Amino acid sequence: MNNINNEVKIIAYDPQYKEAFKALNEEWIKTFFTMEGGDHKLLDNPEEQIINKGGYIVFAILDNEAVGTCALVKISDEPLRFELSKMAVSPKAQGKKIGYLVGQALVDKARGLNAESVSLETNSVLVPAIKLYEKLGFKHMPVCGSAYSRCNRQMLLEFNV
Repeated sequence: MNNINNEVKIIAYDPQYKEAFKALNEEWIKTFFTMEGGDHKLLDNPEEQIINKGGYIVFAILDNEAVGTCALVKISDEPLRFELSKMAVSPKAQGKKIGYLVGQALVDKARGLNAESVSLETNSVLVPAIKLYEKLGFKHMPVCGSAYSRCNRQMLLEFNV
């Protein structure tokens, strides 16, 4: 077997993977929750709602297929703050540390841009995801003002504190 084909590559957003961004996220959201307005807004229009507003999306590519994704949504310019959002990994690629790879790529991106912080919203039933976020350096914070009814956990990663 050729090991090169088993290497995961993390790449920046490419329009050819726009449908994969939506499909990967819809798959996990529908497994645990229901799609909400904010999901449709970001997943149907990633260029307009994320990229063109100063955000970033990355994909994990394995065997020429997008098997994971995550977005860094800009919240504010001054101070520069982002939200880590729409992390999804295909069930067939779970266990390959893909969530960590896409999450770390975007944390590194935010740090490289001298962002003040990156926040995220999640749910307590997503125990592996919460452990992943903790591994990336996120700390738990009080929940306030989420646009998602499924959000019962918020986390924050502050740089240079």
